[in-house]
Amino acid sequence: MATLFSILMYVSYLPQIMNNLAGVKGNPLQPLCAMINSSLWVAYGLIKEKKDWPVVTANLPGIFLGLAAFLTAL
Repeated sequence: MATLFSILMYVSYLPQIMNNLAGVKGNPLQPLCAMINSSLWVAYGLIKEKKDWPVVTANLPGIFLGLAAFLTAL
């Protein structure tokens, strides 16, 4: 359940990205922090001796969607 809701949390950036592209810019700080946080969790999940695939799967969308929301908000 946590993996599913983590993914949904990052998918919720899609409306912000669409608004940013339409000219209604949002604040870029929160998606930048989400992208950095997701990157750290993915790295953690991958560097463990026994890979933590639920952590990687839950946070991977956050890297791409957080980055997209950040860049489109600039």
